[in-house]
Amino acid sequence: MAGEFAPGDYFRKLERNEIYREGRPLEVDLGCGDGSFLMEMAREYPERDFLGVERLLGRVRKVCKKLTRRNLENARVLRLDSRYVVEWLLPEAVVSRVHLLCPDPWPKLRHHRRRLVQAEFLEAVRRALLPGGEFLFMTDHEEYFQWATEKIHTYGKFHHLEWQEETFFYPKTDFQQQWESEGKSMFRLRCQKPINEA
Repeated sequence: MAGEFAPGDYFRKLERNEIYREGRPLEVDLGCGDGSFLMEMAREYPERDFLGVERLLGRVRKVCKKLTRRNLENARVLRLDSRYVVEWLLPEAVVSRVHLLCPDPWPKLRHHRRRLVQAEFLEAVRRALLPGGEFLFMTDHEEYFQWATEKIHTYGKFHHLEWQEETFFYPKTDFQQQWESEGKSMFRLRCQKPINEA
């Protein structure tokens, strides 16, 4: 299973069995970068499957090589835009967790429309999640954090859950390590699709 995941058709929703192995929770890491978070999660949770999404070909190839070298057969990487994957490819109610960690904050006002956390994206995340599934968002950019908090509150279809650094095992991304070494704080949001919702 390890390595690059290339769907047979990029212009239709994936079938459940193309992406999901029965009895194994599936987690999606949007913008997986150098793969450090993806690989640590795959190593720590061998009973789960992981799909990293990354747009840049060079990064995808490097992560695939690392996965193969480390024998991490429960992780794959899909080379595509994160928004496209969530809004158009992921089947309904198949993902246990969606991770969006340190995305581009697009700080200029005129660029805010490029931010991933928008109503359409949140609706697509909710559709892809299993009942009780979680959306985890982390950024060092306080204004983007406030923006995302407001968007999720306005959307209104998620429950907020506590998320402290020690709540559960959660490896640091390359960006997080860099920013924390510069003394920056991380802001976290953990949301859950209601358990009784189909």
